[in-house]
Amino acid sequence: MSQYDTTLDPSVSNNSHVQLLDLVGGNKTVLDVGCATGYLGAELVARGCVVDGVEYDADAAATAAKALRHVVVGDLTTLDLDAELEGRRYDVIVCGDILEHLADPAPVLRRLVGLLAPGGSVVISMPNVSHGSVRLALLQGRWEYQELGLLDRTHIRFFTRRTLLELLRGAGLAAAEVRTTTKDPLASEVEVDGAALPTGVVDWVRGQPDALTYQFLVRAVPDDSVAAVDAVRARAEELAQQLAEERGRAVRLEADLARARADLDAVRSTRSMRLLAAPRAVYGRLLRARGGAR
Repeated sequence: MSQYDTTLDPSVSNNSHVQLLDLVGGNKTVLDVGCATGYLGAELVARGCVVDGVEYDADAAATAAKALRHVVVGDLTTLDLDAELEGRRYDVIVCGDILEHLADPAPVLRRLVGLLAPGGSVVISMPNVSHGSVRLALLQGRWEYQELGLLDRTHIRFFTRRTLLELLRGAGLAAAEVRTTTKDPLASEVEVDGAALPTGVVDWVRGQPDALTYQFLVRAVPDDSVAAVDAVRARAEELAQQLAEERGRAVRLEADLARARADLDAVRSTRSMRLLAAPRAVYGRLLRARGGAR
């Protein structure tokens, strides 16, 4: 059985899985990435959703397959999901506590965005490494990995609110909704000796931004501004190419002009042109005189 298997109690709102269910909604086509034994997907099926899953653990995937339409088994970083899922597109892609387990989640998330149907969204849950318990533990020189929780020993990447939003932007997503679950800094699984800390430190940490935030829950949608920036960048590159071509043409014209002037100077310097200079001057004076007589 997967260590991440759990049961859901929809009445407990301060729970990341319950918040994920609410953000997904009902009657959707859903891809549950890191579906484990399918406990979340099964609840979504009960709400009218059609759910596919992706899971690394083959035993957990076999259990999930009993509840989900289709389960892909393999490593997210190497799977060709478009082929494995036969080109299916999804209203919602769920990444529940999965991205922090990847060495480089950004390219994976970008590929997942490509599996969205028009108007689709990505729903993510992510532990908050800036939770007050981690801050206080570090003050006491502690960073101790555990089986589950904020410092799960299989976590490879750690995120704050800012870095999570940066990850979304890098994948062409924008946060449409951000929620949190909360836990007091002295009530988490991270060991903190509150009595050994100076007076007022715990209360000060409690008052800092996101110090009570245990997990972030985000519903993200494709960011049109990213496409707009890409279009402007492409247009700028096109104009730069045109400018380079025009500059090259101008250089060629300047060279042609220089050669024409040199040819003209060469003609003017010939003996015949010098001999014609006096008659041209007399002819010019006669034309001016005739004009004055009128």
